[in-house]
Amino acid sequence: MTCQTLRRFSVTLISISLCVVGGASTPTGARAIQGDRAERGMVVSAHPLASEAGVEILSQGGNAIDAAVATALAISVVEPFSAGIGGGGFLLLREGDTGEIRALDFRERAPLAATSDMYVDENGDPIERASLDGHRAVAVPGTIAGLARVQETYGELPWSTVVAPAIRLARDGFTVGDRLVSRVRSREEVLLSNPAGRAIFSRDGAPYREGDRLVQADLGRTLRSIARDPQNFYTGDIARAIASDMAANGGLISLEDLQAYEPIWRSPVCGDWRSVRICSMPPPSSGGVHLLQILHIIGDLEARSLGWHHPDVLHLLVEAMRVAYADRAEYLGDPDFVEVPVARLIDPRYASWRRSQIEGDRVRRSDRVEAVDPQTLRRLTSESTDTTHLTVVDDRRTVVSMTFTINGNFGAGVVAAGTGIVLNNEMDDFAIAPGVPNLYGLVGDEANAIAPRKTPLSSMTPAIVTENGQFRMAAGSPGGSTIITTVLQILFNVLVYDMDAESAVAAPRLHHQWLPDRLWVEQWGFDAMTLQELERRGHQIQELPGWGNANAIVLTEEGMLEGAADPRGEGAARGFSGLY
Repeated sequence: MTCQTLRRFSVTLISISLCVVGGASTPTGARAIQGDRAERGMVVSAHPLASEAGVEILSQGGNAIDAAVATALAISVVEPFSAGIGGGGFLLLREGDTGEIRALDFRERAPLAATSDMYVDENGDPIERASLDGHRAVAVPGTIAGLARVQETYGELPWSTVVAPAIRLARDGFTVGDRLVSRVRSREEVLLSNPAGRAIFSRDGAPYREGDRLVQADLGRTLRSIARDPQNFYTGDIARAIASDMAANGGLISLEDLQAYEPIWRSPVCGDWRSVRICSMPPPSSGGVHLLQILHIIGDLEARSLGWHHPDVLHLLVEAMRVAYADRAEYLGDPDFVEVPVARLIDPRYASWRRSQIEGDRVRRSDRVEAVDPQTLRRLTSESTDTTHLTVVDDRRTVVSMTFTINGNFGAGVVAAGTGIVLNNEMDDFAIAPGVPNLYGLVGDEANAIAPRKTPLSSMTPAIVTENGQFRMAAGSPGGSTIITTVLQILFNVLVYDMDAESAVAAPRLHHQWLPDRLWVEQWGFDAMTLQELERRGHQIQELPGWGNANAIVLTEEGMLEGAADPRGEGAARGFSGLY
């Protein structure tokens, strides 16, 4: 037996001891650094200040929905590069009293003036970075509409109360960390060429340094306006400011676009796998569909008896990912515009057929893996028809699992003048031309083509797991195309290998998305013999630094809530014991 120590570097350092036996490794423990345990409530997010905002709301008598909204708004202030009120996302909710699970779509939508060819030239070739940088890359934001809708429906505190922590953070400022400094530096050229962005994220053009205090006065005023009435974002002073900034800079979003925006309640995608029921987001997110599809392809494989990271398990896992992402490129899109065969794609009979095509000893190259044709899909199944994540659970076991984004780092790299709002570049999540990859290397086809008021396809995968009708765990992650596989592996680590929340979130990851035909593995995360065996089977391995910034809450056998934030980021879990 040999042991190796794996290191994860970010704001903090975590060491995980792995003992390797015959090429299979089993985690033996992880040092607690970004986790917590509590009985009455738990808030986990990508930033300690945001998690603390959520616990502050719980201490004032708020429920999980109130706390989630406060946490999300705080993230908009302290992590402006990843998500905010200039973006959108998806929220999965489990009501503690009834057990009902609901899904709210507050994803960004294409403006009325958007066209299918707006990012290609006269020859049909993509215009470099046209869908990524500047005002024309921005889709209609939905975050405030979504947060206001869910809080109005399920919250227990006044709306102004849950907005208050974010107002305070914007008005009084917070200490800048290295994560924000590095994100500004990586997007500096675009962000600082925008006058409003330059005014906020630099000091007369000089970059902020770690330890400086960042005050966002414009954003504070915007949040105060939202606290008075969230509709100000869509019909009032904020809406007029956004529309004016768009008109002055060649953007497409009009006052009419903002006035027309409405979040949409959708039926979650749910499926039974082994002893649990897993629910996640339906289209226009691909997350829930392909999470369940991959799990059904894995089926009843005795992964635990084989051992953690056994090559047979990893091989099947990767080949299942390859199949799912091929189907994603063909079938997934906005269900209000195209028919998405959700029930067929997650049907266990289809998964069984796909599993029969996977060879245990070698890979099929991605150019030989195709989306299933519609006729076969019908025949095999029944005819029935940078991002951030936060997780909150309260004492009634009401659960919020929410992923939201402005897409790329600092979105489109522009701030709406006078508002402090960093605007998304979500238009890049459409297929700007058939087969052209987006920011995350994902390709799409007509199902995800641009159209006015259409929602771009997403990979966001907020997940809630129940067992025997009771809450078992919830998880989610940012990471573009890697979101689905990150959440998949966290669930697999808990449900199959009985890992605690921290170990499950910290464990090394791998990812395959069909195209490009590469198996990404996390550096220092897999032993040499395992990688050699996967290469022998034909996997083209590329080692990368850690990705994702996941978090999870797991209910222990003792009835405690165990929260964990990803050591790859700077997040934190904060438990609520009733004392604050």
